[in-house]
Amino acid sequence: MKIEPIILENSFVKLSPLTLQNYHYLYPITQQEKLVQYSPSDINSEAALKNYVETSLVQQKAETSIPFIIFDKRNNTYAGSTRYMNINWKNKVLEIGSTWIGREFHGSGLNTQMKHLMLDYAFNTMNFEKVEFRVDARNIASRKAVEKLGCTLEGILRKNVYLLDGFKRDTCCYGLLKEEWT
Repeated sequence: MKIEPIILENSFVKLSPLTLQNYHYLYPITQQEKLVQYSPSDINSEAALKNYVETSLVQQKAETSIPFIIFDKRNNTYAGSTRYMNINWKNKVLEIGSTWIGREFHGSGLNTQMKHLMLDYAFNTMNFEKVEFRVDARNIASRKAVEKLGCTLEGILRKNVYLLDGFKRDTCCYGLLKEEWT
């Protein structure tokens, strides 16, 4: 199955394919302090950000990931990145993750708008049966955000991911079934 380029948008946000031609728009955002403090992703330098994008494109070629660049239409600016990842076509389960947006977009409703687009597309166009989210147990804001979407905490993986600062996080695993999405 070849993954065709996907563009998801509404009046608030546009999610376009993340590429080696557009990722440089994200570099200024990656310079914000503690932007990915709960993530194992290294995006703090131009070289690290390019490697991050190249890795996501390798995963896309393997049909396990679909990375997006986020454009905030209300503010006419790039806001961050997100992706479908760990795509399991056989079992119709995927994860929405590797999401990071600039601090100026936190609390603006942008994240909710893009997650609604992604969930709707995953369930109604891709015909997936389950979407998962994995969140650092300490990241209360992200946990509340996925719970607000209707996701259920299915379990906690204890000390399973090393972060860039050497801390080994506990990961909360959330799930949303197609029949729970309205």
